[in-house]
Amino acid sequence: MSNAMNNEPQHDDEILDSNAISPTDEQGNPIPVTIPIALAPGVTVVYTTRLGGVSAGDYGNCNLGGKSGDDPAAMLANRVALAKQIGCGLSLVSQVHSGTAVDVDESWHLNTPFGFDVSGAADTDAGAGQQPTVVEADGQVTTRKGIALGMFAADCLPVLLADPVAGVIGAAHCGRRGLERGVIGSTVDLMVAKGAQRERIVSTLGPRICGDCYEVGDDIADTFQKRFPLTKTQTRFGGAGIDIAEAAMIDLAFAGVSKFVDSMPRVHAATQYLEADPELAALCETDGEGPTALADRIGAVQHSMCTLENPLWYSHRRAALAGKTHEGRLLALIMLQ
Repeated sequence: MSNAMNNEPQHDDEILDSNAISPTDEQGNPIPVTIPIALAPGVTVVYTTRLGGVSAGDYGNCNLGGKSGDDPAAMLANRVALAKQIGCGLSLVSQVHSGTAVDVDESWHLNTPFGFDVSGAADTDAGAGQQPTVVEADGQVTTRKGIALGMFAADCLPVLLADPVAGVIGAAHCGRRGLERGVIGSTVDLMVAKGAQRERIVSTLGPRICGDCYEVGDDIADTFQKRFPLTKTQTRFGGAGIDIAEAAMIDLAFAGVSKFVDSMPRVHAATQYLEADPELAALCETDGEGPTALADRIGAVQHSMCTLENPLWYSHRRAALAGKTHEGRLLALIMLQ
């Protein structure tokens, strides 16, 4: 699924969505460093990185997750800056590793400064003393422009989908359990119910932990492989693992989705572009994964999409290996232009 970095194309300066590689502007507002992918005519995918935000410590620097224990003000500032940068309101749901997809067209409304948040974070339209509205789902679908469907990740796989002719887009959060519960099929089925045609749908796979790094043990790997043949791996740590990206490709095929855009070349280009970035270098010093020096760290990356290997991404597994109790979340987004 992924190629070694030394076989990938060289970078160009147009890859990144931010010209100033700095965490904040002159007024102290965050400048998220993002990676845009042209998925189809009129459809853009955006991956956020750890760079260009105001979160601190183990959440540094552009944490977008609202349930991880980060300072709510920092998380909110990062989300507002991201929505401003991409020119769309964010649509965020409460991800629970389910097989459920939801249509956000009727429910979407501005209930935060950055868009529509029913993920369970504090900053929603709930009144004083009331619990925020929560919608539990791991897939979202819309036909509306101006909405960026967002999926949080810190090792799980975001799958982004679009039928550009029908103007229908979808996003699915694919952890191991969500894949087993059929979240990709549910998301595609909902897209079709809104006018998409399976043969026109284009997909791409976002940042995720790779099969060489996702160690789960023999029992889990054997069970997963019964659902997704040939996805059991032997990890670089020596134990049994699984390849969730390969599993997603299997379910995309079962759902009738055959068109695919590989995000890896542009992600690799962005990684090369940032190989001397001081903000990323500072984050690497405390990661506890591989070499502490940024150049050595990037040189050791074999899979640029892997959240554990590539220091651009947040990784729950990386934090656990380093003995940390917290980590942030990136967002994978898709929007109609």
